[in-house]
Amino acid sequence: MGHHQIFIISSVFFLFLILFFISIDDVAAAARIRNFGGLKDENQIIRRKYLLENGLGRTPQMGWNSWNHFQCNIEEKLIRDTADAMVSTGLAAVGYEYINLDDCWGELNRDSQGNLVPKASTFPSGIKALADYVHSKGLKLGIYSDAGTYTCSKKMPGSLGYEEQDAKTFASWGVDYLKYDNCYTTGTSPKERYPKMSKALLNSGRTIFFSLCEWGHEDPATWAPSLGNSWRTTGDIEDTWESMTSRADLNDKWASYARPGGWNDPDVLEVGNGGMTTEEYCSHFSIWALAKAPLLIGCDIRSMNNVTSELLSNKEVIAVNQDKLGVQGKRVKKDGDLEVWAGPLSGDRVAVVLWNRGSTQAQITAHWLDIGFKPSTVVDVRDLWAHSTTASVKDPLSATVDSHACRMYVLTPK
Repeated sequence: MGHHQIFIISSVFFLFLILFFISIDDVAAAARIRNFGGLKDENQIIRRKYLLENGLGRTPQMGWNSWNHFQCNIEEKLIRDTADAMVSTGLAAVGYEYINLDDCWGELNRDSQGNLVPKASTFPSGIKALADYVHSKGLKLGIYSDAGTYTCSKKMPGSLGYEEQDAKTFASWGVDYLKYDNCYTTGTSPKERYPKMSKALLNSGRTIFFSLCEWGHEDPATWAPSLGNSWRTTGDIEDTWESMTSRADLNDKWASYARPGGWNDPDVLEVGNGGMTTEEYCSHFSIWALAKAPLLIGCDIRSMNNVTSELLSNKEVIAVNQDKLGVQGKRVKKDGDLEVWAGPLSGDRVAVVLWNRGSTQAQITAHWLDIGFKPSTVVDVRDLWAHSTTASVKDPLSATVDSHACRMYVLTPK
């Protein structure tokens, strides 16, 4: 037998082994999820086969986005200062890495070659120089475009019909992330428009995180996993309790579609923007973390107060969001305004949020069967906001929770 034949046979055998171990991994993961009372859809394991595989988004993205605080009032010094602040505040050290420009970074018209042009009055040094600066801080730069003729501000051209050219432009600038909006379309379905940019990014010569933003209109959880790393499941969030809670509810129904490589996106964090109480922001951050939502800060981190900084920097809550099992937690029990949200973590642990959406203080109880444990299980309970542990707790877990507040735990079986 020749060396060439031996090489072919060895390669086929090696490929068979890889496929075998992937299948074993899928079966084991499905079994773990099947045992969790709140998430019984092992079909989400099968869905992994249809995920975009660009190597990104193995955990939900973390970073900052300019829109919710600054809207169109962005310029290059602000972005550089935000990158500096991401490092100096310690946010980068706990996992926040993307500095994402939203709308209004470019001129209204393309140049004579059809290229997008950074706005001369606000980004005179250009996007490549900005990307180089952000990269020098150990961070990544994100940019924004739209699957239509204009962006949502109508102050920039969209990328419809220019997908290949714009993707190559972004790659040449060193961009790491694209948020792709859904304004000023030609009336065609996003299912027709978004695949073109997905393919263009894959062909751009640079690995770029693809964040689809079609606001959940055509149930993107059912078709976007093959195109991008995250997809908006909701309209834009506002800095109010009503908006935040409604985004959480809309996002929850798609929980089984999220997994490493592709995540449901209920929009950026409003923490620190001033429209909600500290307790409400704590609930906001806790539910987003449990639901494996992107943790994209939407406030001005250059001037945030200590309360906001400590909330956004809670390593134990972030660890739930970034857990390697990558299963989205969801609401598993509802009694009026009193809710239990839970999700499985690696190491047979379970994350639990007791959430009081009512107007008065109340006791909330999570029974073991609600959260995937056998009634006889004994667990250690770690309170992620109090940073304290209670050992050897038996069914059930109860706590008194203030109005619009929550308690968040990780339960570890003994």
